[in-house]
Amino acid sequence: MSSNIAPSANETALTDFLPLQGTDYIEFYVGNAKQAAHFYKTAFGFQSLAYAGPETGVMDKVSYVIRQNKLTFVLTTPLKTNNSIADHIYKHGDGVKVLALMVEDAADAWKQTTSRGGKSCLEPTVLKDEQGSVVLSGIHTYGETVHYFVERKNYKGVFMPGFRKWTSDYNPSETGLLYVDHCVGNVGWNQMNPWVDFYENVMGFRNILSFDDKDISTEYSALMSKVMSNGNGYVKFPINEPAEGKKKSQVEEFLDFYNGEGVQHVAIATHNIVETVTALQSRGIDFLKVPASYYDTVLDRVGTIEEDLAPLRELGILIDRDDEGYLLQIFSKPLEDRPTLFFEIIQRKGAKSFGKGNFKALFEALEREQDLRGNL
Repeated sequence: MSSNIAPSANETALTDFLPLQGTDYIEFYVGNAKQAAHFYKTAFGFQSLAYAGPETGVMDKVSYVIRQNKLTFVLTTPLKTNNSIADHIYKHGDGVKVLALMVEDAADAWKQTTSRGGKSCLEPTVLKDEQGSVVLSGIHTYGETVHYFVERKNYKGVFMPGFRKWTSDYNPSETGLLYVDHCVGNVGWNQMNPWVDFYENVMGFRNILSFDDKDISTEYSALMSKVMSNGNGYVKFPINEPAEGKKKSQVEEFLDFYNGEGVQHVAIATHNIVETVTALQSRGIDFLKVPASYYDTVLDRVGTIEEDLAPLRELGILIDRDDEGYLLQIFSKPLEDRPTLFFEIIQRKGAKSFGKGNFKALFEALEREQDLRGNL
């Protein structure tokens, strides 16, 4: 996989017109941000960070910001109807609206991307308070999802202007979630390659891995996927589209229930997946399960691993290997009543890939859930 090795820092500096420092935050539009924040704190171990609403001068919506290590979620709810946030929730249910990316210069990021064909959703805007300034800009991506570019080098406050520190007497312990490993988008029929072109041409990403319907298929359904990565590898966006199969694929089910293209799942890194998943399960998070027979032959496929297989088998954690090492991963069931958004927990032990060897077992597990819902 030598062709997938990231370029050196010097090469990247010369060619990367959109240098990204990682994911700044992910913003979800939700029906009840107060309750959603409580859920993510309770179930995932997030901590209270910041709040914006009428008390801070924001009259049309409320936002709760929660954080765990370098993972920051913003949960936003409109206070009235007949606005874009309320319309988004009515159409899609709770879901990801903003994938915000850290940059050194938000105005230049906007200029670089819009000059290459990106459609602006937010011209460079300076937000100020007594703690300094944050510069935001943004462009549209698939569906109604947007990318914000966030420049916060001149800001010392808790999150950004318009927010105040949110303290709480209720602070459940963390679960070992570290940062966003990647975010996967589901797009419509024959839309994967146009969005691959978008990330290549508008944002300077590279296609580092591709999977076709031979790689990702079962007896009943299939999909295709391409993984897009920025120059330094800090930001990775796999893009899925449906492929022809006997029955409805998981991507088609998502598109039906989300009413369009959007973020399918957020993959979150951990240093100890057994401890993290044990904690999440004890707090009520449900994960997809593969048949016990998966573990009978998995080590024949992936070779020696440092972990004891017994707890991986008990928790349903999947294992895969590439030329660089191996990875451990598990996928939650949908977090909403609509079968749309879910989370992946991933621990990388050198591997740079995305678990190709697990696709068949994972998809069959997904199909069992689809069948229970009557959507296969």
